[in-house]
Amino acid sequence: MSLNTIRMSILLAATLLLADSPSPGRKYSTLVRLEESHLAAVHQARLEFAQDRKILPNPGVYNDYRAVLHVHAEDADHTKGTRAEVLEGATRSGVRVVMFTDHRGPKPDTWSGERNGVLFIPGSEDDHLLRYPKTGNELRFLSHLEETPDATGAGFNGMEIYNRHTDAKDEKAFDDYFRAAMKNPAAWEKLAKLENQYPDEVFAAGTDYWPSLFAKWDKEASAHPFTGMAANDAHKNQTYLGVTFDPYEVSFRNVSTHILAREVTDESMRESLKAGRVYVAHDWLCDPTGFNFAAGNNNGVYDMGDRVPMLKNTRLTAKLPIAAAVRFIHNGVTVSESEGSQASFTPTEPGAYRLEAWLTVDGEQRPWIYANPIYLAPPELFPMTRGSSELSPGVTVQRDLSYSEGTPGDERKHKLDLYLPAAKTSFPVLIFIHGGSWRSGDRSQYPALANRFAREGIGVVVPSYRLMPGSAHPAQVQDAVAAVEWTIANIAKYGGDPKKLYLSGHSAGGHLAAYAGLDQRFWPNLKGVLPLSGVYDVSQIPAFKEGPVNASPMQRVKAGAPAFLITYCQNDYPSLPLQARTFDAALRTAGVSSELVYIPGENHISEIVNVYKESDPTARAILRFIAEHP
Repeated sequence: MSLNTIRMSILLAATLLLADSPSPGRKYSTLVRLEESHLAAVHQARLEFAQDRKILPNPGVYNDYRAVLHVHAEDADHTKGTRAEVLEGATRSGVRVVMFTDHRGPKPDTWSGERNGVLFIPGSEDDHLLRYPKTGNELRFLSHLEETPDATGAGFNGMEIYNRHTDAKDEKAFDDYFRAAMKNPAAWEKLAKLENQYPDEVFAAGTDYWPSLFAKWDKEASAHPFTGMAANDAHKNQTYLGVTFDPYEVSFRNVSTHILAREVTDESMRESLKAGRVYVAHDWLCDPTGFNFAAGNNNGVYDMGDRVPMLKNTRLTAKLPIAAAVRFIHNGVTVSESEGSQASFTPTEPGAYRLEAWLTVDGEQRPWIYANPIYLAPPELFPMTRGSSELSPGVTVQRDLSYSEGTPGDERKHKLDLYLPAAKTSFPVLIFIHGGSWRSGDRSQYPALANRFAREGIGVVVPSYRLMPGSAHPAQVQDAVAAVEWTIANIAKYGGDPKKLYLSGHSAGGHLAAYAGLDQRFWPNLKGVLPLSGVYDVSQIPAFKEGPVNASPMQRVKAGAPAFLITYCQNDYPSLPLQARTFDAALRTAGVSSELVYIPGENHISEIVNVYKESDPTARAILRFIAEHP
């Protein structure tokens, strides 16, 4: 095939794409948007968005890092931007991650690693491919799909769903206007003045939405996980007659790829980009930080890119820092539309669900946020089992021991079971308090968990306790305290060491363990407290607002407490990761030894269900902690 034939094929493909259906909600052409009255109206709208914007807390597992991909800097070519200018632009626009794409790169001198708080990742742009090489962990994204709309996604991690270059190729009228202005001093002076006064508005005047690109993305994502990212295609090479129309700072603000990750490292960024923990935003309109798109059900909360068991109560939710027009999209079809700073949708079918948010600006809707999909799948694809109730050789059990006096109706819940390593004495003892929102659960559900630790030479005490609503607060904390008191007074009779106690619990049980573990009377006996995905501030839970006892462990923190190990998991319940971080910080501030452990790959239920497994990370963390705090 000749070079001219190739060029004609590319031109034809681009022509077909650029003849795409118009952007939903678009009212004005680019030239109309560039009129001073419209630029001023858009600028005023941005000021109002900034004033109305709410700062949203981060209750989840990840932090939101603003990143820019497809960035060019040619230090050897002084007619284009330099890496130092990229760093300056990133700093000014709040960008934490810059992913370079040298043509046929990465070049040997391209920056890598962190500089002045900005992480740089070197990459390459090769024939409609963005590539970020790394042995065993390369990232590959389809690029410039306005020129190759039929490119296959096989072998790629995702694609550009927005590229400034796509809009630029559609701007023949503006290009003609721009070139005519360069020949007319008065017209050029006016254009330069507008660019100086409204740099973001001028730069974004051509921003559009390309249905064919999103249709391609939806088709890929409905078949397999496929990350949508934004391409800044930033060069800082549009300087004419002393006026720069594409400074890095403005380009970076125009569109960003927001990466949800736990830390700013190369590995973490790659992992999140592959997983699709990403949303694209036109930040110039309004800072989207705090935006959240999630799926929730009885198992936990799931983020963008996650595979979710589609239980009957699964709901999709969105929270935004300002009100917007929100669209939930399932496999490419809009299934729900609403206005506001919060939105929700209850899906009835599996598949890929993504979200778009649009803002009304100067009488037209303009795209603001594109969230990557959440993938709902039948629950049978996510098997969970509590494990066998059969005990290992060398483990014995004593059941139904009474630990507290009470009314006859409470007798069954005032009992505990002991799992003991046979033929051992003076062994450490783990007291485990079950979860269930203080309203359900029982000690009979945990023989596999108890056996897991007993076979390691650790005695395990598993109490039941009175449940709501039949038994109101403070019955639950009273029973947790009573179970610890019984263990201290009686465990020596069964071979355990009352001076080597470890108090643990999951969820509501984590709350009760933390509460009892901060009772100063028990500190001589407690070597450690290990709440797992617990609740540490119950002040806003109606059931705990009445009664003589403040049940929030957060309010009981004081110096001298035993060491803590606090866990939270990847798909935990809402606010529990934040509560874990806050409680850990409060303990540390008081001088208490505290270790915060993140459990990847688990939801709130599977975190405790899987503890019986040999390789389970929660079980290993508990065993390590006990070994380190003898």
